[in-house]
Amino acid sequence: MTDRDAPAPVATSVVIEAEDVRLSADVTRPRSAAAYGVVVFAHGSGSSRLSPRNRAVAARLVDSGLATVLLDLLTAAEEREDEVTREYRFDIPLLASRLVAATDWLSDQDTLAGLPVGYFGASTGAAAALIAAARRPDRVSAVVSRGGRPDLAERYLDRVRAPTLLIVGGNDPLVLDLNRRAARPMRRVARIEIVPGATHLFQERGALERVSELACEWFLQYLDGKRTGGNDRSGE
Repeated sequence: MTDRDAPAPVATSVVIEAEDVRLSADVTRPRSAAAYGVVVFAHGSGSSRLSPRNRAVAARLVDSGLATVLLDLLTAAEEREDEVTREYRFDIPLLASRLVAATDWLSDQDTLAGLPVGYFGASTGAAAALIAAARRPDRVSAVVSRGGRPDLAERYLDRVRAPTLLIVGGNDPLVLDLNRRAARPMRRVARIEIVPGATHLFQERGALERVSELACEWFLQYLDGKRTGGNDRSGE
């Protein structure tokens, strides 16, 4: 079967309730086989579930056999207010609580319940992902950060059990330094992967493709083993 003949992924738009708000999300599942895990995306400041970079990574994950959830961490009204006041984009505990709500929501979905969960966080969304992983240690099996700000989750880093991959651009020295410092207190597997020549948004040719490749490898290692009951393969 060629790629052209392969069954298309199944995409669904949903609403996830998080405390007193309703958040829009897009769920995509691979059609050709049962997903070996589900990855929830946490976008960065000033972005949304429509982020073209996150969607490019998500498409690659679906091709590799993962389900994905692209989630708006803010409501439409909050996004409009944040554009003016920037009130919400750095409220990391709030963003993390909504990521936790989305994780709990997965347990009630027939096609997703029981699947190992991973987080993919970008920029400030990476901090939210790490806090949520610390709050749901028995549910979250892997975290990948793209150009993330793990330093904004400083008080939670030593509580993160999920193996974490920190992807940073080689030409993003400030964020690279922040990631190196943040990795030190993490007690579980925490690896830094540098994409040579890439800046913060990974806009350079081939940079985002490399991010997608690294994320696929990480989630395959740490989610697929959970699904099959195999070894953790953490390297510890």
